[in-house]
Amino acid sequence: MPGLIGKKVGMTRIFNDEGVQIPVTVIEAGPCPVVSVRSDEQDGYNAVQLGFGAKKAKRTSKAEMGHVAKAGLEAAPRLMREFRTLNGEEYEVGQQLTVELFEAGDRVRVTGRSKGRGFQGVVKRHGFSGRPASHGHPMSRNPGSLGPGTDPSRVIKGKKLPGRMGGDRQTIRNLQVVRVDGDRNLLFVKGGVPGARDGYVLISK
Repeated sequence: MPGLIGKKVGMTRIFNDEGVQIPVTVIEAGPCPVVSVRSDEQDGYNAVQLGFGAKKAKRTSKAEMGHVAKAGLEAAPRLMREFRTLNGEEYEVGQQLTVELFEAGDRVRVTGRSKGRGFQGVVKRHGFSGRPASHGHPMSRNPGSLGPGTDPSRVIKGKKLPGRMGGDRQTIRNLQVVRVDGDRNLLFVKGGVPGARDGYVLISK
């Protein structure tokens, strides 16, 4: 199976039959229409292109509208992503994929964009312990020495320094599906997933 595109709703907790609470992330996954099918003979690889949500007509180009019209869609999806498959012929253009693809107990991989933190120092960005913070120390959060000055007379590549933090594409593997709500298109995944609320995520087995 290819996977689904979803939107992170938030986090909550649910209780199993033994009364043990489980922290879960609620994802609104699908329904995702199949916009296009890639075949090994024509494109060199097998994949399906899925859509999620809908764009406003004034924000849709004629090329996008022509592309999605082949799938019988009245509006262009807000987000389109490709999922690799072993055999693209299993899916048809215009087919709707829903959360029914998953079952409780399945292990999934969730990809999203982490929260952007902006420019941060080494204590927050890399977990440095910092330097003495008492008695008026002038460099309590300073990274410290950057290396020898004479040889090689430069900062070594890969040195952990202050800089931009977050806002990166991240994937968390081996997450467990705890519950599937087909009526509301909701997927309950144990633990946390990358990104803020209302952020888009990709879910695949």
